Amino acid sequence: MLAKIEKAENQYIARFERHLKHSVHDVWSYLTENEKLAKWFPELSVDELREGGIIKFDMRNGTFLEMTITELKMHAVLEYTWGETIVRFELSEESSGCQLVLVEKISKITDHTPRDLAGWHVCLDVVEALLAGTTIESRREEWNKWYEKYVEAVNKVVN
Repeated sequence: MLAKIEKAENQYIARFERHLKHSVHDVWSYLTENEKLAKWFPELSVDELREGGIIKFDMRNGTFLEMTITELKMHAVLEYTWGETIVRFELSEESSGCQLVLVEKISKITDHTPRDLAGWHVCLDVVEALLAGTTIESRREEWNKWYEKYVEAVNKVVN
């Protein structure tokens, strides 16, 4: 399901919701444990898991973008800066597993925004597949499938 995108006061909010048949603990481990994080987002690594701690993005050129953890509630909330945006993961228990919500707070819509949103969409699909013990054969094909839908969704909000 496509993320819900809306304009807020001086930013845009993209909200992805997934209902997973896995425990909060299992899903949290994919967000915070480097070994599991690398399976769905190999450029990311958690340097210090604490408020004010650092998550690193490997630029693959010998440099790293450091993102600051702005809120952390173990097994419930992980929020960090990502350039001018904020990325927030929220987990809550449900009777058949847990709900995973990814909120991206976007300060300015650019041509790159639909690319990022399609990327997050596929990342969440990959996490879901990994939890189920499967894989997604071609992330690029999946991304291509969602990219145009996010271009349309962003244009509806902006125009």
